[in-house]
Amino acid sequence: MKESDHAQHGNVPVDLVASLQTMATRLRRHALTSTTEAGSGHPSSCFSCAELISTLFFHFLRFDINNPNSPNNDRFILSKGHAAPILWAAWAEGGAFSVEQIQTLRKIDSNLEGHPTPRHPLVDVATGSLGQGLSIGVGMSLSARMDKTDNQIYVLLGDGETAEGSVWEAVALASHCKLDNLITIVDVNRLGQSQSTMYEHDVDGYQARFASYGWHAEVIDGHSVKQVLASFQTALEVKDQPSVIIAKTIKGKGLSFMEDADGWHGKPVSKGEELENALLELGPDLELKQQLHIVPPQTSVRSSENTIAPLDPPQYSPDDQVATRQAYGTILQKLGQANPNVVVLDGDTKNSTYSQEFLKEFPDRFVECFIAEQNMVGAAVGFGAMGKIAFASSFACFLTRAFDQIRMAAVSQSNINLCGSHAGISIGQDGPSQMGLEDLAMMRAVTGSTVLYPSDAVSTERLVAMASETPGIVYIRTSRPKTPILYSNDDTFVIGGSKILRSSSQDQATIVSAGITLHESLKAYQALYKDGIPVRIIDLYSIKPLDVETLLHAARDTGILVTVEDHYAEGGIGEAVFSVLAAESCQFKQLAVRGLPRSGPGDELMDVFGINSKSIVRVIKNLVSNKEPADLDEARGS
Repeated sequence: MKESDHAQHGNVPVDLVASLQTMATRLRRHALTSTTEAGSGHPSSCFSCAELISTLFFHFLRFDINNPNSPNNDRFILSKGHAAPILWAAWAEGGAFSVEQIQTLRKIDSNLEGHPTPRHPLVDVATGSLGQGLSIGVGMSLSARMDKTDNQIYVLLGDGETAEGSVWEAVALASHCKLDNLITIVDVNRLGQSQSTMYEHDVDGYQARFASYGWHAEVIDGHSVKQVLASFQTALEVKDQPSVIIAKTIKGKGLSFMEDADGWHGKPVSKGEELENALLELGPDLELKQQLHIVPPQTSVRSSENTIAPLDPPQYSPDDQVATRQAYGTILQKLGQANPNVVVLDGDTKNSTYSQEFLKEFPDRFVECFIAEQNMVGAAVGFGAMGKIAFASSFACFLTRAFDQIRMAAVSQSNINLCGSHAGISIGQDGPSQMGLEDLAMMRAVTGSTVLYPSDAVSTERLVAMASETPGIVYIRTSRPKTPILYSNDDTFVIGGSKILRSSSQDQATIVSAGITLHESLKAYQALYKDGIPVRIIDLYSIKPLDVETLLHAARDTGILVTVEDHYAEGGIGEAVFSVLAAESCQFKQLAVRGLPRSGPGDELMDVFGINSKSIVRVIKNLVSNKEPADLDEARGS
């Protein structure tokens, strides 16, 4: 807490209150003129939070504008990202850039985007997909606690976005973790995009909901600077629980024709007479009675030992049988030993993902997020924004719940690592609700993502270690069954690479696979070899980016290429490879899961759906003997 920085003594100075109110008017004028100039934007949503932003930025926020990455800085997340114009206005008034630059809002060559993104160095994360800011704030608050800094994390929510379940996932975890360095403000302005919000101006109801989760919750008039000042001060003094300021506000406050009126969400005032009248109504008196500044922090982060140690190599015997999910737990523990910036989050699956191995040794750097994957991914983004190397894990199928958080993490240019275990029908009797069969398609679609699919314990350790150093969103797919060791402990891997496991100058076909089906492909190799049909086997451990050169060479060399995957036909390995081979004349076949699976033994399911060694052998023999023509279109999921 920053009581020494923030403490007020006696009555609040009249000049301070007047100046903060005047600053709120300045911010409204900037939001008004910039959205009118842009021809789009959300001035009404800016107007409702003007006093909240003015008071926070120019009295409570401790931030070094010249050093935005300082670990001592407070953090502010504008979860209601459509109010970006008032955020840019506050930073400009604080001296981060010229006030004139505000008028470049939403222009193609401006970093002042319509919703905040880290293209601007004063923004940590992208917002605007509503309901995600508080989860990010939870991750930041946990990170600050781990680093023993005294910085405060502030999150401004719109009342409409509190309908999102992910908000309440974050509310619950923040209370469970007693995050007293987290202050949330809810701008209860009553109006959503298309109609009034669910609870309208029932601020007592909001207070009761937050309080029921164990938060310190206070209701205020969000347009009373005195009340805003007092409420922030109280929140800073609360111990052992997060605080929420529930601010009753008026959407469009300050303009009579816009106040509490439908039809003004995302609509700017038009140029000309309408703008002139609006500026007159806001008032011409913009002089501050007391100078206001964004004040840098007075305290310094406690020095910590952040020495990076060498990473222990894999240590497996050629005869070992180890599930890749288990090797994931092993390498997490090694990474924790080597790098104090590594943190791990899990969604109550740690005894299945094996992230529990990290927990055993580093409980202070492990966060149990419970069954709330959206919040888990959001919190991981928060950790990443604070410079941590975050790994978040769950079953692959459950990560699909958090796709919007993952998508927005990419917009945030976040560095986070996600691990999805129990991928595919090979998990067996648990049935289709537990089978990750869409995850490769989902993660390949994320801009700038890296998608890795290890097939044994050695490659798992090597790839996870590389993930910790790879920028952007990295997805690691692990499997449930134990599998043989394929590689020596000294083998190395590269992002965008592959491994040729079997090859000869007489190869009649190429099999490309990863994970469980790679082991089936190796069994098929043995059977085919005995029948005089040599084939090439490629371990496509990097699904994105692809090893294009190796794939093209194999296709041209052998003339037949078959992909095999424990994933639906749409969007997985087959379609990734097909995107490379579309212009080639080779025969192509994709073996994948087609249709809805059911409970049953994993080996039987793989047989039923045609992705086991017997199926591979049959397809290769048909292709080699030309009994089955090339079918490139099948890669599209026929």
